[in-house]
Amino acid sequence: MKYYIIAGEASGDLHASNLIKALQKRDVESEFVGWGGDLMKNAGCEIVRHYKDTAIMGFITVLMNLKKIRANITTCCKDIQERKPDVIILVDYGGFNLKISKFAKAQGFRTFFYISPKIWAWNTKRINKIKRDVDEMFVIFPFEVDFYKKLGYNNVHYAGNPLVDAIESREYKNESFSEFIEKNNLPNKPIIAMLAGSRRQEVKCILPEMLKMVNEFPDYQFVLAGAPSLSKEVYEDVINSCAKILLGTKITIVYDMTYRLVQQSQVALVTSGTATLETAVLKVPQIVCYTGEGGIIYYWIFKLVAKVKYISLVNLIMDKEIIKEFLMQKLNKDNLYKELNKLLNNLNYKTSMMNNYKELAEKVGGSGASDRFAKIMIDLLSDKYKISE
Repeated sequence: MKYYIIAGEASGDLHASNLIKALQKRDVESEFVGWGGDLMKNAGCEIVRHYKDTAIMGFITVLMNLKKIRANITTCCKDIQERKPDVIILVDYGGFNLKISKFAKAQGFRTFFYISPKIWAWNTKRINKIKRDVDEMFVIFPFEVDFYKKLGYNNVHYAGNPLVDAIESREYKNESFSEFIEKNNLPNKPIIAMLAGSRRQEVKCILPEMLKMVNEFPDYQFVLAGAPSLSKEVYEDVINSCAKILLGTKITIVYDMTYRLVQQSQVALVTSGTATLETAVLKVPQIVCYTGEGGIIYYWIFKLVAKVKYISLVNLIMDKEIIKEFLMQKLNKDNLYKELNKLLNNLNYKTSMMNNYKELAEKVGGSGASDRFAKIMIDLLSDKYKISE
Protein backbone atom coordinates (compact mmCIF):
# COMPACT_ATOMS: atom_id res chain seq x y z
CA MET A 1 0.00 0.00 0.00
CA LYS A 2 1.22 3.51 -0.80
CA TYR A 3 1.03 6.11 1.99
CA TYR A 4 1.43 9.87 1.51
CA ILE A 5 2.25 11.51 4.86
CA ILE A 6 2.46 15.25 5.56
CA ALA A 7 4.08 16.65 8.72
CA GLY A 8 4.96 20.32 8.99
CA GLU A 9 7.16 20.59 12.07
CA ALA A 10 9.52 18.71 14.38
CA SER A 11 6.90 17.09 16.60
CA GLY A 12 4.92 15.91 13.58
CA ASP A 13 8.09 14.46 12.07
CA LEU A 14 8.70 12.51 15.28
CA HIS A 15 5.20 11.06 15.54
CA ALA A 16 4.95 10.37 11.81
CA SER A 17 8.26 8.47 11.91
CA ASN A 18 7.01 6.21 14.72
CA LEU A 19 3.73 5.66 12.90
CA ILE A 20 5.64 4.72 9.73
CA LYS A 21 7.64 2.12 11.65
CA ALA A 22 4.46 0.67 13.12
CA LEU A 23 2.72 0.56 9.72
CA GLN A 24 5.72 -1.15 8.16
CA LYS A 25 5.44 -4.02 10.63
CA ARG A 26 1.82 -4.63 9.65
CA ASP A 27 2.08 -3.85 5.92
CA VAL A 28 5.18 -5.52 4.48
CA GLU A 29 4.51 -4.02 1.03
CA SER A 30 4.13 -0.47 2.29
CA GLU A 31 5.61 2.52 0.47
CA PHE A 32 5.94 5.95 2.05
CA VAL A 33 6.36 9.38 0.52
CA GLY A 34 5.59 12.78 1.92
CA TRP A 35 6.52 16.10 3.47
CA GLY A 36 8.42 15.93 6.75
CA GLY A 37 11.87 15.72 8.23
CA ASP A 38 14.92 13.60 8.91
CA LEU A 39 13.16 11.20 11.28
CA MET A 40 10.58 10.31 8.64
CA LYS A 41 13.36 9.90 6.09
CA ASN A 42 15.30 7.60 8.41
CA ALA A 43 12.15 5.55 8.94
CA GLY A 44 11.94 4.90 5.20
CA CYS A 45 9.85 7.77 3.82
CA GLU A 46 10.84 9.59 0.63
CA ILE A 47 10.80 13.28 1.56
CA VAL A 48 9.43 15.62 -1.11
CA ARG A 49 9.85 18.79 0.96
CA HIS A 50 11.53 19.24 4.35
CA TYR A 51 9.56 20.97 7.10
CA LYS A 52 12.44 23.42 7.54
CA ASP A 53 11.24 24.99 4.30
CA THR A 54 7.57 25.07 5.21
CA ALA A 55 7.26 25.91 8.94
CA ILE A 56 5.77 29.40 9.19
CA MET A 57 4.08 30.84 12.30
CA GLY A 58 2.76 34.13 13.66
CA PHE A 59 0.04 36.35 12.18
CA ILE A 60 2.44 38.84 10.62
CA THR A 61 4.86 36.21 9.30
CA VAL A 62 2.04 34.22 7.74
CA LEU A 63 0.70 37.32 6.00
CA MET A 64 4.18 38.12 4.68
CA ASN A 65 4.54 34.58 3.32
CA LEU A 66 1.13 33.97 1.78
CA LYS A 67 2.63 33.59 -1.69
CA LYS A 68 5.07 30.95 -0.46
CA ILE A 69 2.33 29.10 1.44
CA ARG A 70 0.09 29.01 -1.62
CA ALA A 71 2.97 27.76 -3.75
CA ASN A 72 3.67 24.96 -1.27
CA ILE A 73 0.01 23.92 -1.29
CA THR A 74 -0.03 23.87 -5.09
CA THR A 75 3.18 21.81 -5.22
CA CYS A 76 1.86 19.34 -2.66
CA CYS A 77 -1.48 18.86 -4.43
CA LYS A 78 0.24 18.31 -7.77
CA ASP A 79 2.58 15.74 -6.24
CA ILE A 80 -0.33 13.84 -4.65
CA GLN A 81 -2.16 13.81 -7.97
CA GLU A 82 0.89 12.40 -9.76
CA ARG A 83 1.72 9.72 -7.18
CA LYS A 84 -1.85 8.55 -6.54
CA PRO A 85 -1.41 7.15 -3.01
CA ASP A 86 -3.87 4.72 -1.42
CA VAL A 87 -4.26 7.01 1.57
CA ILE A 88 -3.10 10.43 2.69
CA ILE A 89 -2.16 10.75 6.37
CA LEU A 90 -2.14 14.36 7.54
CA VAL A 91 -0.15 14.87 10.73
CA ASP A 92 -1.17 17.88 12.84
CA TYR A 93 -0.19 21.17 11.05
CA GLY A 94 -3.85 22.12 10.68
CA GLY A 95 -3.66 25.31 8.61
CA PHE A 96 -1.80 23.60 5.78
CA ASN A 97 -3.20 20.09 6.08
CA LEU A 98 -6.87 21.08 6.09
CA LYS A 99 -6.30 22.76 2.72
CA ILE A 100 -4.65 19.59 1.43
CA SER A 101 -7.50 17.45 2.75
CA LYS A 102 -10.01 19.55 0.80
CA PHE A 103 -8.14 18.90 -2.44
CA ALA A 104 -7.51 15.23 -1.64
CA LYS A 105 -11.12 14.44 -0.76
CA ALA A 106 -12.38 16.21 -3.89
CA GLN A 107 -10.03 14.04 -5.95
CA GLY A 108 -11.30 10.86 -4.34
CA PHE A 109 -8.32 10.05 -2.09
CA ARG A 110 -8.84 8.55 1.34
CA THR A 111 -7.93 11.07 4.02
CA PHE A 112 -6.77 10.25 7.54
CA PHE A 113 -5.91 13.02 10.01
CA TYR A 114 -3.41 11.91 12.67
CA ILE A 115 -3.18 14.31 15.64
CA SER A 116 -6.14 16.61 15.42
CA PRO A 117 -5.96 20.32 14.63
CA LYS A 118 -6.65 22.17 17.85
CA ILE A 119 -10.15 23.23 16.88
CA TRP A 120 -11.14 22.82 20.53
CA ALA A 121 -8.84 25.78 21.27
CA TRP A 122 -10.03 28.19 18.59
CA ASN A 123 -12.03 28.37 15.36
CA THR A 124 -14.43 25.53 16.13
CA LYS A 125 -16.08 26.20 12.76
CA ARG A 126 -13.31 24.14 11.18
CA ILE A 127 -15.38 21.11 12.17
CA ASN A 128 -17.35 21.70 8.95
CA LYS A 129 -14.19 21.23 6.90
CA ILE A 130 -13.28 18.11 8.85
CA LYS A 131 -16.75 16.58 8.35
CA ARG A 132 -16.50 17.30 4.64
CA ASP A 133 -12.87 16.43 3.93
CA VAL A 134 -11.53 14.00 6.57
CA ASP A 135 -12.57 10.34 6.47
CA GLU A 136 -11.10 9.39 9.84
CA MET A 137 -9.66 11.42 12.72
CA PHE A 138 -7.02 9.95 15.04
CA VAL A 139 -6.75 11.93 18.27
CA ILE A 140 -4.09 11.78 21.00
CA PHE A 141 -5.94 13.38 23.92
CA PRO A 142 -8.85 11.60 25.61
CA PHE A 143 -11.06 14.70 25.82
CA GLU A 144 -11.00 15.08 22.02
CA VAL A 145 -13.27 12.07 21.42
CA ASP A 146 -16.21 13.58 23.31
CA PHE A 147 -15.44 17.00 21.84
CA TYR A 148 -15.85 15.73 18.27
CA LYS A 149 -18.89 13.62 19.04
CA LYS A 150 -20.66 16.61 20.56
CA LEU A 151 -20.12 18.37 17.23
CA GLY A 152 -21.60 15.45 15.31
CA TYR A 153 -18.39 13.90 13.99
CA ASN A 154 -18.11 10.23 14.99
CA ASN A 155 -15.19 8.87 12.94
CA VAL A 156 -12.79 9.49 15.82
CA HIS A 157 -10.19 7.08 17.20
CA TYR A 158 -8.18 7.38 20.41
CA ALA A 159 -5.44 4.88 21.23
CA GLY A 160 -3.23 6.78 23.66
CA ASN A 161 -0.53 9.38 23.11
CA PRO A 162 2.50 8.60 20.89
CA LEU A 163 4.62 10.96 22.97
CA VAL A 164 4.83 8.21 25.56
CA ASP A 165 6.28 5.86 22.91
CA ALA A 166 8.89 8.41 21.88
CA ILE A 167 9.97 9.00 25.45
CA GLU A 168 9.94 5.35 26.50
CA SER A 169 12.08 4.35 23.50
CA ARG A 170 14.56 7.21 23.86
CA GLU A 171 18.28 6.58 23.84
CA TYR A 172 20.38 7.32 26.93
CA LYS A 173 17.36 6.66 29.13
CA ASN A 174 19.65 5.67 32.01
CA GLU A 175 22.34 8.28 31.42
CA SER A 176 23.75 9.80 34.60
CA PHE A 177 24.22 13.50 35.25
CA SER A 178 28.01 13.12 35.27
CA GLU A 179 27.93 11.32 31.92
CA PHE A 180 25.78 14.04 30.40
CA ILE A 181 27.91 16.98 31.53
CA GLU A 182 31.10 15.18 30.49
CA LYS A 183 29.68 14.50 27.04
CA ASN A 184 28.81 18.18 26.59
CA ASN A 185 31.83 19.73 28.37
CA LEU A 186 29.58 21.32 30.98
CA PRO A 187 30.60 22.37 34.49
CA ASN A 188 29.44 20.34 37.48
CA LYS A 189 26.50 22.60 38.34
CA PRO A 190 22.77 21.79 38.39
CA ILE A 191 21.00 22.56 35.12
CA ILE A 192 18.03 24.69 34.20
CA ALA A 193 16.91 23.76 30.67
CA MET A 194 15.62 26.27 28.12
CA LEU A 195 13.33 24.94 25.40
CA ALA A 196 12.71 28.04 23.31
CA GLY A 197 10.70 26.48 20.49
CA SER A 198 11.36 24.97 17.08
CA ARG A 199 10.66 28.00 14.89
CA ARG A 200 12.81 31.04 14.24
CA GLN A 201 10.08 33.47 15.30
CA GLU A 202 9.53 31.66 18.60
CA VAL A 203 13.21 31.72 19.48
CA LYS A 204 13.52 35.38 18.55
CA CYS A 205 10.63 36.36 20.84
CA ILE A 206 10.86 33.88 23.73
CA LEU A 207 14.56 33.16 24.28
CA PRO A 208 15.45 36.75 25.34
CA GLU A 209 12.89 36.49 28.16
CA MET A 210 14.35 33.18 29.31
CA LEU A 211 17.89 34.58 29.23
CA LYS A 212 16.93 37.23 31.77
CA MET A 213 17.06 34.47 34.42
CA VAL A 214 20.65 33.42 33.75
CA ASN A 215 22.39 35.78 36.18
CA GLU A 216 19.58 35.64 38.74
CA PHE A 217 20.51 32.06 39.67
CA PRO A 218 24.33 31.90 39.70
CA ASP A 219 24.42 28.46 41.34
CA TYR A 220 22.80 26.94 38.23
CA GLN A 221 23.82 26.68 34.59
CA PHE A 222 21.28 27.44 31.87
CA VAL A 223 21.52 25.09 28.90
CA LEU A 224 19.61 25.63 25.66
CA ALA A 225 18.03 22.79 23.66
CA GLY A 226 18.74 23.32 19.96
CA ALA A 227 15.84 22.38 17.66
CA PRO A 228 16.81 20.30 14.59
CA SER A 229 14.89 22.73 12.36
CA LEU A 230 17.11 25.68 13.27
CA SER A 231 20.78 26.45 12.68
CA LYS A 232 23.20 27.41 15.42
CA GLU A 233 23.36 30.92 13.94
CA VAL A 234 19.69 31.53 14.78
CA TYR A 235 20.38 30.95 18.48
CA GLU A 236 23.71 32.77 18.47
CA ASP A 237 22.13 35.86 16.91
CA VAL A 238 19.59 36.04 19.74
CA ILE A 239 22.20 35.29 22.42
CA ASN A 240 24.51 37.99 21.04
CA SER A 241 21.66 40.49 21.03
CA CYS A 242 21.24 39.79 24.77
CA ALA A 243 24.89 40.47 25.64
CA LYS A 244 23.96 43.24 28.10
CA ILE A 245 21.70 40.85 29.97
CA LEU A 246 24.17 37.96 30.06
CA LEU A 247 27.19 40.00 31.19
CA GLY A 248 29.61 37.57 29.62
CA THR A 249 27.93 34.38 30.85
CA LYS A 250 28.33 31.61 28.27
CA ILE A 251 25.21 29.77 27.08
CA THR A 252 25.72 26.20 25.91
CA ILE A 253 23.49 24.87 23.12
CA VAL A 254 23.00 21.11 22.84
CA TYR A 255 21.51 19.60 19.69
CA ASP A 256 19.55 16.36 19.23
CA MET A 257 19.42 15.70 22.96
CA THR A 258 16.36 17.51 24.22
CA TYR A 259 15.08 14.54 26.22
CA ARG A 260 18.56 13.95 27.62
CA LEU A 261 18.86 17.59 28.65
CA VAL A 262 15.43 17.76 30.25
CA GLN A 263 15.85 14.58 32.28
CA GLN A 264 19.10 15.97 33.75
CA SER A 265 17.53 19.34 34.65
CA GLN A 266 16.17 20.66 37.92
CA VAL A 267 13.61 22.84 36.11
CA ALA A 268 12.78 23.57 32.47
CA LEU A 269 11.61 26.83 30.89
CA VAL A 270 9.40 25.53 28.09
CA THR A 271 7.75 27.15 25.09
CA SER A 272 4.07 26.27 24.94
CA GLY A 273 3.43 23.25 22.74
CA THR A 274 4.25 19.56 22.65
CA ALA A 275 7.34 20.13 24.77
CA THR A 276 5.21 20.91 27.83
CA LEU A 277 3.72 17.42 27.80
CA GLU A 278 7.10 15.83 27.06
CA THR A 279 8.61 17.63 30.05
CA ALA A 280 5.78 16.43 32.29
CA VAL A 281 6.14 12.81 31.13
CA LEU A 282 9.86 13.11 31.95
CA LYS A 283 8.78 14.27 35.44
CA VAL A 284 10.67 17.58 35.41
CA PRO A 285 9.18 20.76 36.96
CA GLN A 286 8.49 23.43 34.37
CA ILE A 287 7.33 26.93 33.59
CA VAL A 288 5.40 27.50 30.36
CA CYS A 289 6.48 30.48 28.28
CA TYR A 290 4.92 32.06 25.22
CA THR A 291 5.12 35.39 23.48
CA GLY A 292 5.30 36.55 19.90
CA GLU A 293 4.60 39.24 17.39
CA GLY A 294 2.09 41.86 18.43
CA GLY A 295 2.69 41.95 22.17
CA ILE A 296 -0.33 42.83 24.29
CA ILE A 297 -2.47 43.27 21.17
CA TYR A 298 -1.89 39.62 20.30
CA TYR A 299 -2.72 38.69 23.91
CA TRP A 300 -6.16 40.26 23.73
CA ILE A 301 -6.82 38.78 20.30
CA PHE A 302 -5.94 35.39 21.77
CA LYS A 303 -8.27 35.94 24.71
CA LEU A 304 -11.09 36.87 22.34
CA VAL A 305 -10.78 33.87 20.00
CA ALA A 306 -9.49 31.15 22.33
CA LYS A 307 -11.99 28.53 23.46
CA VAL A 308 -9.77 27.14 26.23
CA LYS A 309 -8.64 28.30 29.65
CA TYR A 310 -5.01 27.20 29.22
CA ILE A 311 -2.32 27.20 26.54
CA SER A 312 -0.28 24.19 27.71
CA LEU A 313 -1.25 20.61 26.93
CA VAL A 314 -0.53 19.63 30.53
CA ASN A 315 -3.12 21.99 32.00
CA LEU A 316 -5.60 21.27 29.22
CA ILE A 317 -5.52 17.53 29.85
CA MET A 318 -5.76 18.00 33.61
CA ASP A 319 -8.39 20.74 33.21
CA LYS A 320 -6.66 22.75 35.93
CA GLU A 321 -3.49 24.79 36.33
CA ILE A 322 -0.78 22.49 37.60
CA ILE A 323 2.04 24.38 35.87
CA LYS A 324 2.35 28.15 35.56
CA GLU A 325 1.72 29.68 32.16
CA PHE A 326 3.17 33.08 31.28
CA LEU A 327 1.65 34.39 28.07
CA MET A 328 2.70 37.53 26.19
CA GLN A 329 3.15 40.50 28.57
CA LYS A 330 2.99 38.13 31.55
CA LEU A 331 6.21 36.53 30.35
CA ASN A 332 8.50 38.96 32.16
CA LYS A 333 11.47 38.93 34.48
CA ASP A 334 9.54 39.33 37.73
CA ASN A 335 7.07 36.52 37.04
CA LEU A 336 9.75 34.13 35.82
CA TYR A 337 11.98 34.83 38.80
CA LYS A 338 9.25 34.26 41.38
CA GLU A 339 8.09 30.99 39.84
CA LEU A 340 11.58 29.65 39.18
CA ASN A 341 12.60 30.46 42.73
CA LYS A 342 9.58 28.55 44.09
CA LEU A 343 10.29 25.47 42.00
CA LEU A 344 13.94 25.42 43.06
CA ASN A 345 13.50 26.22 46.73
CA ASN A 346 10.00 25.24 47.86
CA LEU A 347 9.90 21.45 48.21
CA ASN A 348 6.17 21.27 48.94
CA TYR A 349 5.41 23.32 45.84
CA LYS A 350 7.56 21.07 43.65
CA THR A 351 6.09 17.90 45.20
CA SER A 352 2.57 19.08 44.41
CA MET A 353 3.52 19.43 40.75
CA MET A 354 5.07 15.94 40.73
CA ASN A 355 1.91 14.43 42.23
CA ASN A 356 -0.16 16.06 39.53
CA TYR A 357 2.22 14.62 36.93
CA LYS A 358 1.37 11.13 38.21
CA GLU A 359 -2.32 11.78 37.67
CA LEU A 360 -1.53 13.17 34.21
CA ALA A 361 0.35 9.98 33.28
CA GLU A 362 -2.72 7.89 34.13
CA LYS A 363 -4.90 10.05 31.88
CA VAL A 364 -2.47 9.98 28.94
CA GLY A 365 -1.96 6.20 29.10
CA GLY A 366 0.97 3.87 28.56
CA SER A 367 3.27 3.10 25.65
CA GLY A 368 2.29 1.36 22.41
CA ALA A 369 0.04 4.11 20.99
CA SER A 370 1.81 4.27 17.61
CA ASP A 371 1.27 0.56 17.06
CA ARG A 372 -2.35 0.73 18.18
CA PHE A 373 -3.03 3.61 15.78
CA ALA A 374 -1.30 1.71 12.97
CA LYS A 375 -3.53 -1.32 13.58
CA ILE A 376 -6.69 0.79 13.39
CA MET A 377 -5.49 2.40 10.16
CA ILE A 378 -4.62 -0.92 8.55
CA ASP A 379 -8.00 -2.35 9.56
CA LEU A 380 -9.76 0.64 8.05
CA LEU A 381 -7.76 0.44 4.85
CA SER A 382 -8.45 -3.27 4.50
CA ASP A 383 -12.15 -2.43 4.83
CA LYS A 384 -12.55 -4.19 8.15
CA TYR A 385 -14.32 -0.97 9.10
CA LYS A 386 -16.58 0.88 6.69
CA ILE A 387 -15.57 4.49 6.09
CA SER A 388 -18.60 6.77 6.23
CA GLU A 389 -19.61 8.60 3.09
